Amino acid sequence: MKLPPYAELLGLSIEACGDSPPVLVMPFVADVVGRPGFVHGGAIGGLLEMAAIAALYHALGDDGGDRDGVRVKPVNITVDYMRGGREKPTRARGSVIRLGTRIANVEARAWQEEADRPIAGARMNLLIDRG
Repeated sequence: MKLPPYAELLGLSIEACGDSPPVLVMPFVADVVGRPGFVHGGAIGGLLEMAAIAALYHALGDDGGDRDGVRVKPVNITVDYMRGGREKPTRARGSVIRLGTRIANVEARAWQEEADRPIAGARMNLLIDRG
């Protein structure tokens, strides 16, 4: 799966894929530091956005959709920060809640050590442009 260019800026990589939406990993490096010892909230928000987009592309592929020529455009995003991201890799996975012909509703969760203890979550609506 090819991620958008912003994912490269954050240093994101795909850890797991297969039948479920991919898990994205953001390393703790100087580019994502906010206050000393913590991940910047904007970097966490960017990770969640990329995880949501990756989950949508995964769902479009599973539905037989042709990803070539399909573009997604964010309509809105709401991020809930639950705890500070510390000096360790941060993971995120998106989940498509509703996939319509023009709009998709996607959620994403970010965590560090335990997936059931998220540091942030997001809800996002995306416009699907099938060209």
